[in-house]
Amino acid sequence: MLDLNEVAMFVQVAHCGSFAEAARRLSVPSATLSRRIQQLEARLGTRLIQRSTRKLTLTSAGESFHERCGPAVEELIDADHLHAADNAEPSGMVRVAAPTSFFGFFQMESVEEFLAKHPLVRLDFVLSDLFVDLIADRIDVAFRGGSLQDSTNVIRRILASHGELIASPSYLAAHGMSTELEELREHECVVQSSAGGSATWHLQDMNGMQKVVRVTGRFNSNAQEVLRKAACAGLGIAALPSILTASDIAAGRLVRVLPQYTRAGRGLSVVYPSRQHRPLAVTAFADMAVEKLSHQDRVRAFGA
Repeated sequence: MLDLNEVAMFVQVAHCGSFAEAARRLSVPSATLSRRIQQLEARLGTRLIQRSTRKLTLTSAGESFHERCGPAVEELIDADHLHAADNAEPSGMVRVAAPTSFFGFFQMESVEEFLAKHPLVRLDFVLSDLFVDLIADRIDVAFRGGSLQDSTNVIRRILASHGELIASPSYLAAHGMSTELEELREHECVVQSSAGGSATWHLQDMNGMQKVVRVTGRFNSNAQEVLRKAACAGLGIAALPSILTASDIAAGRLVRVLPQYTRAGRGLSVVYPSRQHRPLAVTAFADMAVEKLSHQDRVRAFGA
């Protein structure tokens, strides 16, 4: 069986027309290169190169062998150079899984800046509040909320957001501002989908005491972004992560209700299918997103 390294060495010698120059490019001693070519000739049972003190030439068998294997070896070398270039600069497609509310708190301008900085990278966002299978759906990196226990993935916790009670000024003008937790039972609340249109909110007061209140509402959804929009539209009181509602509160579209109570947050984690052989483009995007989200976390202080 042929040794492909020896074939590649032969192609380099033929290309350079010199053992010395080929040895320099391959970073091997000339004596080693000469010995490997002799081994190749022995395997083939024919002489490939005529050697003299001044020059070398290919035999007819050498020319025929070079015509057959030379292009293939050069294509492999070109592919290796391209791979090295890819590894030197982020490039290629990055598939990102994230909650439907992701761009409610992550600025699209950050994506624009990233793509401008890395012109060889493409981004494909898969937005869903359901957990996608990272392997089956070919996801490179995912942003997930809640407590994650999947030991098959690489998980890095980046936010520990808490939730807050919010409603639109129009809703509060029509129904009044609650001053006691129990009053929430009398309000319309926009809640996560359930069979009965009700939900149990686990809250914590300023002293760290746990409180539980049962709420109901006529508008339900399984997507937090939809619940946020429903609250802005005046459909009721919602309990949502503060990082998702901060811009609406700053703009006056939402108002905090019973601000002395907070809700345990789902937080946010970045998840990779594997820690090994992670493409540079994936690492570059994830690092950028984590840095931006962490900065927002510090600035907003989760609604404080």
